[in-house]
Amino acid sequence: MIDGFSLDQLRTFVAAADSGSFSSAGRQLGRAQSVVSQTIANLENLIGVTLFDRNGRYPALTEHGRALLEQARGVTGAVDQFKARARGLAGGLEPELSVVINVLFPTRVLTQAVANFQRRFPDTQLRISVEGLSAVLELVMDGTCTFGIRGPIGGTCPDLSSEYLLQVGYQMVAAPNHPLADYVGPIPTKVLAQHVQLVLSDRSKLAEEKDFRVFSPKTWRLYDLAAKHALLKAGLGWGGMPVDIIRDELERGVLVPLEIADMTVASNITMSATYRTDTPPGPAGRGLIEELVKASSEL
Repeated sequence: MIDGFSLDQLRTFVAAADSGSFSSAGRQLGRAQSVVSQTIANLENLIGVTLFDRNGRYPALTEHGRALLEQARGVTGAVDQFKARARGLAGGLEPELSVVINVLFPTRVLTQAVANFQRRFPDTQLRISVEGLSAVLELVMDGTCTFGIRGPIGGTCPDLSSEYLLQVGYQMVAAPNHPLADYVGPIPTKVLAQHVQLVLSDRSKLAEEKDFRVFSPKTWRLYDLAAKHALLKAGLGWGGMPVDIIRDELERGVLVPLEIADMTVASNITMSATYRTDTPPGPAGRGLIEELVKASSEL
């Protein structure tokens, strides 16, 4: 019968698995190696399952240990989130809320959400930063912002939770006087490689050596979406822009859509609200996310 094991035992199990040794887990938890070893042994006795193979130099997860690790991580994470949420509610409404928005997120959706938020939380000051790509994640992970709106760049982050908001249309374009504008049919990579591609970048370490929808070795890197937009209209390169921003210019022929032959990625970009799992948004932050979800559904 499995009964009586503690949250502390589960945390010790997760720490030992993540750190690779009982001694490292002890340093992480501020305990002696012997205490960590005994805590895990007690847990194994209680559940009737051997979690670690201790025959090697370092303890290695058994097959059963690997099977139970994610569930243990889920339990401890859920408890951390529960405690953090309770602290936020007990502390009352946030006097100030800092958020960071992906530069590709539709401004009209953000405006509508903020307008509704202001009516619901008139006493909460709002600070909004706008960043590109992985810089959103950095500001959330280091605690500068309560939550952010992220795109797909940055990969999975086990310490973050995300909630889907919407899909942003993304179109490769060029000015009508650009050589690619006259190309008939899907444009192959060898043709794209002959022309400068304007690429939105950021200074985040998470984005180092990572490219998103880059098809040409000739690239100009820009850290500002407005600057990229201006250079595209000037015919100084080709590249992608959110459809929401350039819809009118596409209709008037100021910019011309390009069909990329080797573009296997979707033409839409998924946007999500993301926050640290151990410090989820309080009442005001949760309210703004709710308004963003509502405004996104009405787009």
